[in-house]
Parts: sequence; structure tokens; C-alpha cells
Amino acid sequence: MSRSSEAAAMKRKRPDSSTQGLVDAELVVLNVVKSKKNLGIWVADVKKEANIAPALVDKCLTSLVKKNLIKKVPTIQNKAKKHYMAVEYEPSEELTGGAWYSEGKLDKEFITVLRETCLKVIGMMKVATVEGIHDFLKKRKVVECCTSQQVGEILNSMVLDDAIIEVKSTGLGEYHSIPIGSVCYRIAVGDTSGPKTIGPMASIPCGACPRISVCTPDGIISPKTCVYYTKWLNIEF
Repeated sequence: MSRSSEAAAMKRKRPDSSTQGLVDAELVVLNVVKSKKNLGIWVADVKKEANIAPALVDKCLTSLVKKNLIKKVPTIQNKAKKHYMAVEYEPSEELTGGAWYSEGKLDKEFITVLRETCLKVIGMMKVATVEGIHDFLKKRKVVECCTSQQVGEILNSMVLDDAIIEVKSTGLGEYHSIPIGSVCYRIAVGDTSGPKTIGPMASIPCGACPRISVCTPDGIISPKTCVYYTKWLNIEF
């Protein structure tokens, strides 16, 4: 065997330097956490899957955090529960809520500003698409760090709240610059005072939540785990 071949063989056999020196229990716990990738895992689930003494799992998690192999991550479902993830992954939007959340809390101020801005843009343009509104905001830097997807989610929540209506372009009149069949938005016909700011869903958190499209009874984002929805249910009307 040539020297280059021997070197290649030794390289293949060399263990991952990041896991050198780990005891068996730590390796088991680390592999369980890594297997969940960007979704991470709760401590209780680590203990179930690792199948080792709960106290030992706690020690392993503490040790792995100190060794910078795993990290604690916040979740929008339950901040009290300890959630861990391998350091090479970034938390998924299902855990963090994405751009709509800041430090685990729904960024109501940003949502309100974006909703009001979109209403004003639609009022000026008469009829507009998601892309059209996003381009307007981007060029004029009205709202910083706003994506086309965020604009679309905001518009969907506004449709549910009866603030605007969703229509399809006919290619005629006000729609002449929009391809036929394209989904677009406008203020409800006959409302001369401007767009509504309060609709049947405005009084509940769902009416302002841009993640409502991915909210399901048994999903990561769910009414069962939503602290805002739970608080609303306890309000006396």
C-alpha cells in the first residue's frame, strides 16, 4: 500500500474530533439530539429515547452544552420546557414562529405596522398583488426586513379579518397591468370610508396571527398550545 493510500485509510478510521473523549452515555444522548436536526427535542423525550437513567441524561445534557455540542433553544409552544438541539442546526420556524416572533413572543407591533402599511398601499394602488406590494415596500424602504412571504401571510390574515378581499385579475380596467388569473387584493367594493380595521376575527388572536395558515389541532403550531388563544378563551365578555 502506498503512503497516500495509508494516509487516506487512517483518515477514514479517525473518529470525529468533536466526540473524542465522550463517555458512552453522552454519545447516546448526543445522537438522540442530533437525530432531530432543526426540530430539536424536549428533555422528557430525550430520556425516553436514550433509555438510560433520567439523572444520567440530565448530567449528559449539561456536559454536552458545556462542550458546545448541543444548545438550548426557545420554543413558542412552551418556554418552560427545556428544548435541546445540536449546535450545527438552526431552529426551524415551527419552533421559533419565524420572523413574526421576537425572543419567543409574537411581535404584535411589527404585525400591526405591516398590516396598516399594506392597507395604505392597496388603497393607493386600488388593486395589487403580493409581489406588487412587496416591491413597493422594498423600493421605498417603508418596512425594513420584510419578505414577499411575510406580505402574503399578512394579506391572508387581513382577508380572514374582512379588511380586504381576494380577487383574480381579469386583465381589464384596474387589472390591466396584472396577468389574467393572478391572485390580487383590493378594498371591498362599496366601502367609501376605506378599509375596515376590525372584522369578526379581530377580537381573537387568530385574526392577527400570520401563521394561521399552518396552525392545526395536532401540529407544532396549534390552538392547544397557543398561549394567546388560551388567554382569550378565559376573557369574560
